[in-house]
Amino acid sequence: MSAKAQHYDVIRKPVITEKATMASEANAVVFEVAIDSSKPQIKEAVEALFGVKVKAVNTTITKGKVKRFRGQLGKRKDVKKAYVTLEEGNTIDVTTGL
Repeated sequence: MSAKAQHYDVIRKPVITEKATMASEANAVVFEVAIDSSKPQIKEAVEALFGVKVKAVNTTITKGKVKRFRGQLGKRKDVKKAYVTLEEGNTIDVTTGL
């Protein structure tokens, strides 16, 4: 497996919400990442894929909600989000496609 494929396994997709947009004003980008990924892995993947310098990585795990589906109880997956703060002068525009 190539290094680039591994980076894409770590970073799933960008999160585009109101809170993520507020974070982008503070030079931060929010990504949904693999649940078993570590902060150094996330930093390496973002730097390799987007060609930027990462200042800090903060992560949070959101527990999946219990929802009903056709009358049956089901549970959504747990989701790990990474708030990646970039060094001054570095930007990632997640509103356009990769």
